[in-house]
Amino acid sequence: MHVDALVRMANQIGLFFEAMPDRAEALEGVALHLKKFWEPRMRRSLLAHVDDDGGAGLNGMVSEAIRQHRQTLQP
Repeated sequence: MHVDALVRMANQIGLFFEAMPDRAEALEGVALHLKKFWEPRMRRSLLAHVDDDGGAGLNGMVSEAIRQHRQTLQP
């Protein structure tokens, strides 16, 4: 899957969780959603995009969730 599609999908997840009043819980929710519902190769591609391109295009919620919960997202 192309990284642009992964970024778009991750941002949609982030938008959903941004509505939560507890930011820490929302960040964990983003990471857990990615862990539960994304294939390992999708998560690997997203993490590589963060490492190689600084996560260009990711919204703040998703970027922060990845930074804080990277270990959870490792395939």
